[in-house]
Amino acid sequence: MKASTSSSAAIAAASDTSMLQEFWYGLRQWSKLFLRNKLAALGLFLIVLWTLLAIAAPLVAPYAPDATQLDAKLQGPSGEHWFGTDQFGRDIFSRVVYAARISIWTGLIAVGISFFIGVPLGGIAAYYGGWIGNVIMRVMDIFLAFPSLILAMAIAAAMGPGLISAMMAVGVVGIPEFARLMYSQTIYLKEREFVEASRSIGVKDGTILVRHIFPNALAPLLVRITLGMGFAILTAASLSFLGLGVRPPLAEWGAMISEGREYIITGEWWLVTFPGLAIATTILGFNLLGDGLRDVLDPRLRTSRK
Repeated sequence: MKASTSSSAAIAAASDTSMLQEFWYGLRQWSKLFLRNKLAALGLFLIVLWTLLAIAAPLVAPYAPDATQLDAKLQGPSGEHWFGTDQFGRDIFSRVVYAARISIWTGLIAVGISFFIGVPLGGIAAYYGGWIGNVIMRVMDIFLAFPSLILAMAIAAAMGPGLISAMMAVGVVGIPEFARLMYSQTIYLKEREFVEASRSIGVKDGTILVRHIFPNALAPLLVRITLGMGFAILTAASLSFLGLGVRPPLAEWGAMISEGREYIITGEWWLVTFPGLAIATTILGFNLLGDGLRDVLDPRLRTSRK
């Protein structure tokens, strides 16, 4: 009995060392492959660009986002106002840059909510199974039965318009995707030898989930995070456009498009074009980065593209 326990402990320890070595080797290989993917590099560049603009907004923006100039209303792009001005004489470029802060923070918090709730739920459902797993996953299926935007609108409307309600609504909508992904990964990993070895020497279930299953499920979760960021930013902008998210005069891309849409027919195209381009390039960046990560982290895709 003691020999069997010692053997299992040795297997578990060797598995930990092997996983650490594989992690560092995989990280080096991942870096090389990622840098070869020009589209993924472009996505990373766009994300870094918007992040830096958001951080340095007070230094980059020539005007305060809510500063009005009544004698400069609805002016087109010029040397003084790069993106033009809106109906209140506010500088569009300054508002777009400041709005990046809100959009990126909204995406981060929403994805954080989805991740930190969905991943544990999916892991618990798959690891324990039985009625616990059935209840959790059936609830996730109910959420998935509704279109994402409709569900987010319903949650935001119930909570009342505002930035916090938009973050919560988008975060709740994303929970089932993370739960299902973690569920499928845990179903596969919990039967692996290193998990069985850990279980046989009395390692607690929570420790197995955190130390053995979660690290091995991290690659697809990283892809889901990057793709989820694009979805979160777009959904939050949609809620603001519909009046269920950030409200004017606070600078937010969706709210800016909502304010400027009535001026399209009179020729003031810049009111919606530049916030729209900001949304498009940010989402494009996260999608390209997510696709690049998936290509690099999935060995089947790497093999098929050689």
